[in-house]
Amino acid sequence: MRLSRLPLVWRVFAINATLLAIATLLLALTPVTIHAPIALVEAIDLVVALAVMLTANFLLLRHTIGPVDRLVERMRTVDLLRPGQRFVESGGIEVVQLTRTFNEMLDRLETERRESAARALRAQEAERLRVARGLHDEVGQVLTGVLLQLDSLARADDVSRANEIEETKQSVRQALEEVRRIARELRPEMLEHLGLVSALTELSRRFAEQSGLLVSRRFADGLPPLSGEAEIAVYRVAQESLTNVARHADASRVEIALEPGVESVVLRIADDGRGLPEALASSNGHTGLRGMRERALLVGGALAVKRSSEGGVEVRLEVPAGGA
Repeated sequence: MRLSRLPLVWRVFAINATLLAIATLLLALTPVTIHAPIALVEAIDLVVALAVMLTANFLLLRHTIGPVDRLVERMRTVDLLRPGQRFVESGGIEVVQLTRTFNEMLDRLETERRESAARALRAQEAERLRVARGLHDEVGQVLTGVLLQLDSLARADDVSRANEIEETKQSVRQALEEVRRIARELRPEMLEHLGLVSALTELSRRFAEQSGLLVSRRFADGLPPLSGEAEIAVYRVAQESLTNVARHADASRVEIALEPGVESVVLRIADDGRGLPEALASSNGHTGLRGMRERALLVGGALAVKRSSEGGVEVRLEVPAGGA
């Protein structure tokens, strides 16, 4: 039986027993004697022999236990937002068992995280839809009724009253437009009724109006169909990316593209701003980036954030076509 197939405790015992046996044989077969009181040369021989045994013991134990330490270090680097990270089952029996158990735990954690994230995001989207409908149907109808009442009063009163009422009507119109804007951001109706390309076109148009940045769009024809959840994920990642450009990039132009991949759809948003620190781009500490990674993970997609060819930031999301 190979030594690596033995349990760790027996391997350590075998190493120490072998060293003790070698030391005993050396004492028995070599003309080494120890007197009392011990002589200086004899003391030096004992110290040298002890040092050799301890060094050999340390080197052998480090070789035996080293794979466990390396496995622990690799475990610390695992990121659940980057699924599919599994360790090769190699080494001693304990290392193999520990690696297999850890891989099984990663399977369970990724499945549970994906399911819980799906439930949370579905609940979030449902709440967005409820609030958006409430704003549109209830608040919007109330404000529309106020406008009709003001129209009626305007026809009945004098010129001075009419001017005041007109100012009030203008304020109500602004409030009504703001309610509609919030409703659109909470739940993009165009995404539901006209599809992803139309929704991204409208999103980028409104972003250009509000930010003053030059936005170029490149949407390929004949994109493969996506599931409803995948379309929402693409839209939300685009929305968050454009928001980050407006807030942090200090850019002058931004490009948004939608392209077919290998049985997938690829969203790409790149700006010419000041860029994102590499440490922040590769980490999950940034709330917006973490949210985008979670959305990508939910639909089985992959998100990459890197430096763009124009010096700014490029966000690339690839989601599988068809069902997520």
